[in-house]
Amino acid sequence: MKYIDPHIHMVSRTTDDYARMAQADCIALTEPAFWAGFDRSSPQGFFDYFRQLTETEPRRAAAYGIRHYCWLCINPKEAEDVGFAREVIALIPEFLQRDNVLGIGEIGLNKNSRNELVILEEQIALAAEHGQMILVHTPHLEDKRKGTKLIMDAIQANGAIEPGRVLIDHVEEHTVEMVLDRGFWAGMTLYPDSKCTPQRAVDIIETYGSERLWINSAGDWGPSDPLAVPKAQVEMLRRGHSRADVSRISLDNPLQFLRQSPRFDVDV
Repeated sequence: MKYIDPHIHMVSRTTDDYARMAQADCIALTEPAFWAGFDRSSPQGFFDYFRQLTETEPRRAAAYGIRHYCWLCINPKEAEDVGFAREVIALIPEFLQRDNVLGIGEIGLNKNSRNELVILEEQIALAAEHGQMILVHTPHLEDKRKGTKLIMDAIQANGAIEPGRVLIDHVEEHTVEMVLDRGFWAGMTLYPDSKCTPQRAVDIIETYGSERLWINSAGDWGPSDPLAVPKAQVEMLRRGHSRADVSRISLDNPLQFLRQSPRFDVDV
């Protein structure tokens, strides 16, 4: 079945992964800016990273018939140094008109610190100033619920961001309802052995329905699986869900959200 992976870090994957995803019928993906597996030592490192996301990865994906889109930001894992983070944020506007850029992301919180919140608010303001959509990272910690609430409060306090143009990712059983109740989109990030496995994701779908909800693989630097989305599709089919239900979560919902960007253009 055709699918979109709306959150996968292909800079951490080999070209073999592009080939495997194409064989599984992936037609498009979006790659949020994130941590490189180590802390970058200068804003110039981010400048080169943004070039990689907007120039190199689209070419790698196109070789396998996959459309590549991205989101730009300084992520919360590197936002503790406010001065450094502001230098990186100053680089972003010149990239926002590039052909595959969808918005600002993945911004959010990591340890729910004061400095992280300052940089989150400034990147929300950047998105509002430039009319950009937002993709949010919620913390992978015991205080995920607190962090998720702080993020949603910050977005709504800005006053210029429509909840329907924001995807809040890494939701789990204890945060998905609060995200959906506030009108945001919710993403479930599927990991092989932790956080939200494909089995848990299908449990959540069966509990909360499929409106404004999608699945993605992350495919990041740690243990992850670039084929997590098709594996969740199989789990849904195994439990008796129709192909239409499966397509809604893995194709139709991402299309509905992502097509709010004038740059997102994918034929199904």
